[in-house]
Amino acid sequence: MEETKTNNTYEVAVVGGGLAGLALAIELRMAGKKVVLFEKEQYPFHRVCGEYISMESYGYLAHLGVPLAQWNLPHINQLRVSAPSGNILTHTLKQGGIGVSRYKLDHFLANRLITLGGVLFENTKVIDVKRLNDSWEIITDKGVLNATQVVGSWGKRSNLDVKWNRNFVHPKQRTLNNFIGIKYHVKADLPKDVIELHNFKNGYCGISAIEDERYCMCYLTTSDNLKNSGGDIKKMESNILQRNPHLKKYFNQFESHYDKPIAISQISFESKTQQEQGICLIGDASGLITPLCGNGMSMAMHAAHILAKLIVNQTNESTVISEIYSREWKAHFDTRLKTGRFIQSLFGNEILTNITISVLGKFPKLVDWLISKTHGDPFYPSND
Repeated sequence: MEETKTNNTYEVAVVGGGLAGLALAIELRMAGKKVVLFEKEQYPFHRVCGEYISMESYGYLAHLGVPLAQWNLPHINQLRVSAPSGNILTHTLKQGGIGVSRYKLDHFLANRLITLGGVLFENTKVIDVKRLNDSWEIITDKGVLNATQVVGSWGKRSNLDVKWNRNFVHPKQRTLNNFIGIKYHVKADLPKDVIELHNFKNGYCGISAIEDERYCMCYLTTSDNLKNSGGDIKKMESNILQRNPHLKKYFNQFESHYDKPIAISQISFESKTQQEQGICLIGDASGLITPLCGNGMSMAMHAAHILAKLIVNQTNESTVISEIYSREWKAHFDTRLKTGRFIQSLFGNEILTNITISVLGKFPKLVDWLISKTHGDPFYPSND
């Protein structure tokens, strides 16, 4: 970390280079802030993610410099949801979204940050963050830097969550805790304008088109499902997921682009705080919406935009900014997360899921209402 020897003080340090962290760092650089971002991986790399982005953030991505029109991404405006029995609910998505892999999008944004003059440290793990008199000390496995402000933008769970003893890291067996996520990129013969969500016992699998004629197939389930399958992912998919006839067909017909799936464990959808130790948190570090609602990436970017505006227009101390940010975050996202948890409660149990799909199919306006409660309006104007 040669940067530490000559120029180691920054206005803002962002810990975690996911979508929220990259968006925040880019927006701050566009406003002239001196920014450094830490990412423990090396771009480009895959993330466990559904890779569907609702249109509410389309204008914002364009603002960040993403050439969305040139990428010719799939536009998704149809929803298909199946019960474990195979019964299907179809619905038109009024707002819709686009499909793009995190591999492509995050890599572009990382390069965009560097082009704008931001400092990016890849393959760098942040071990601790300590408050000094008028700044912060960021301790990494490659050196120490200082920043006036720090923002946490790590993923669903990090060593700092454990160090700070955040509530959701405790291994309590609750309905919103201890999930695992598995993702494939596959070759498929499916409509590109449809996102599918297929339910199975204690989980659901989404599939939708992304770039380069590929499809993202990603599922979430409880760790108990994997444990009861002897820790064997293929056995779990065969014995549990493929009881849904649609998933049985897909797992047997679609060819994966990976030698093995990408996996993540210890996912929690319980409530989280939006600031810890005086540090504002964005993205998954501040709260996750359940995957059935398909809107986590837009929420992450919207939160980054909210915080960026507060930092750029800063007239208060950092502690006051964190309080304002927490209030704005709750105002924009609390209802969406609560609705997401309610929707999740209707699925997972095979009998209840079959009933829910049957009932919702008869009341399309109710489906519209539920979708509207988990999505927001565009938060940055689009020229397209």
